[in-house]
Amino acid sequence: MTYWLCVTNEENWRVVKEKNVWGVAERFKSAIQRVKPGDKLIFYVMQTKKDKEVVPSRIVGIYEVISEPYRDSTKIFKAYGSESTFPYRVKLKPAKIFDKPLFFKELVPKLSFIRNKQRWSGSLRRAMVEIPEKDYNIIVGLRGA
Repeated sequence: MTYWLCVTNEENWRVVKEKNVWGVAERFKSAIQRVKPGDKLIFYVMQTKKDKEVVPSRIVGIYEVISEPYRDSTKIFKAYGSESTFPYRVKLKPAKIFDKPLFFKELVPKLSFIRNKQRWSGSLRRAMVEIPEKDYNIIVGLRGA
């Protein structure tokens, strides 16, 4: 089993919850092609602004992969930057949706996959990042998934 941190925005997190599917852009095809049924995906929602309030980046849920990766260009995700379809996808089933999110900045000192603790956001500039089981267990341990 492999553990992944999936980086998304608020709108596409809603799509993941409604459709139980995760998709990435063409340039991240090689990452998602390594995903197998049974793998665990942790969802990280990037910092956003609501009105004048900043909502910090956070961990919002954990899913289990239930399909092999496949290609589907149906527009279900909201466009982000130059990406519009996120055609490389896997089907999911929820393992745990957090009632209260885990604010990511508080996790940074504990996570080994983040090497530069001062510039931690650099570790998250991809759609998905493989993380060690130890880091997965830290996150799960804080929210009991």
